[in-house]
Amino acid sequence: MAGRFTARRIPAPEPAATDQEAAGTPKGIALTVSSAASVEAAPASPAPQQAPNPLHSEKLLDAKVRLHRRLIEEINLSALEKLPEDEIRAHVQQLVSQYVLAERLALNAQELSAFVSEILDEMTGLGPLEPLLKDPTISDILINGHESVYVERGGILEPLAVRFKDEQHLLRIINKIVSAVGRRVDESHPLCDARLADGSRVNVAVRPIGVDGPLVSIRKFSKKPFSLSRLVEIGALRPPMAELLAAAVRARISTVVSGGTGSGKTTMLNALTAFISEKERLITIEDAAELQLQQPHVARMETRPPNIEGKGEIRQRELVKNALRMRPDRIIIGECRGEEAFDMLQAMNTGHEGSMTTIHANTPRDALSRLEQMVGMAGLPMTVASIRGQIASAIQLIVQLQRQSDGKRKVTSIAEITGLEGDVIQMQEIYKFVRTGVGPDGTVQGHFEATGVRPRFLANLLNLGIKIPGSFFDPSKPL
Repeated sequence: MAGRFTARRIPAPEPAATDQEAAGTPKGIALTVSSAASVEAAPASPAPQQAPNPLHSEKLLDAKVRLHRRLIEEINLSALEKLPEDEIRAHVQQLVSQYVLAERLALNAQELSAFVSEILDEMTGLGPLEPLLKDPTISDILINGHESVYVERGGILEPLAVRFKDEQHLLRIINKIVSAVGRRVDESHPLCDARLADGSRVNVAVRPIGVDGPLVSIRKFSKKPFSLSRLVEIGALRPPMAELLAAAVRARISTVVSGGTGSGKTTMLNALTAFISEKERLITIEDAAELQLQQPHVARMETRPPNIEGKGEIRQRELVKNALRMRPDRIIIGECRGEEAFDMLQAMNTGHEGSMTTIHANTPRDALSRLEQMVGMAGLPMTVASIRGQIASAIQLIVQLQRQSDGKRKVTSIAEITGLEGDVIQMQEIYKFVRTGVGPDGTVQGHFEATGVRPRFLANLLNLGIKIPGSFFDPSKPL
């Protein structure tokens, strides 16, 4: 391979150097591309076993931060991207080992290896975000400028001591994310939706929209999507509710998953799609592809923002229209938020039963009102009665989710649309979550219960050989 790395050895610092002197030390590392052979790796001496000293740990952390900054400033990143990962790690190991010896840092072999990994994350990955993306306990990563990072664990937000070097450092990570999916973000286009390679959803707002610096929101998705049984285990719903929803999907009951931001709509949509037959052709339409369908026959489509000249935009409505020409059995829209609602209702009413989407709304009735408004955005000459008639004939089931004050997600209502009476869409609630109070530790207390109403689509289930016990709808029996 043409071009290898060489590094100048770092001279050992004068004994008893102060923190101020260390901070102002001339740069001692340079990484360049040349044909010379690489230097020999300096061995890392394990730190002696002794009781932890808070002052020592603080100085060690400060030294590691200084080394991290110096390496990032001086390493030739463009050259690194052309080399295999094992070769990059070998050379970074050499550089870090030299610095550790020169600074007389008490790092054992394990700590040295961890620090090398941090440097590699910065050069070849997403820097400080990499450990957070690998942490399975984190569901959301929220960045409010380069000095403020929060994560959500178990529904609770908590600050982290993760920092970016400066705003330019954060912008470099942002550009790496959005450019990977063919998008861009800058002063002329300060807002952007993107996704990571694992399907995690990313939203970015930079200056001048982000007043105090870049704002990044990452909604992580598990490599193993939540199943309905897993949602039952964590208390999001009860077994009879899950069984009814699974049966409704098999019976091609068109469903809308409704809820507020972060309530678990996409997680629920992913869980429901697991019950779609593998014999069906599915087409998904999303702003940023994040659905994780398990079926073998899935055609995924994603919207496209306009280019630098303001041309080339492809919206969800155009994709829904195009999907109808692709012989779909079901169309699944990641989130319905505008004029595409009209085309979605048309699809559900013209032989694509069992299609599904999500919508932002706080109650099932609010979801219908929002759908009505979005259909009106299409600008077609339709009366209110006509729009409501379309909704009532297209959608049969609404699953309402809510994130509780303790951070836990619950299915707060499962409601069936039964038709149109006059100008009013008729709806009956089948299950609901009844909140009874809050515990001493802030945990929301409550229970799920059946309303006693038997859904009208039970006849469809019986025709398909799917039997749902009548006890599932008995309000006198606990779920």
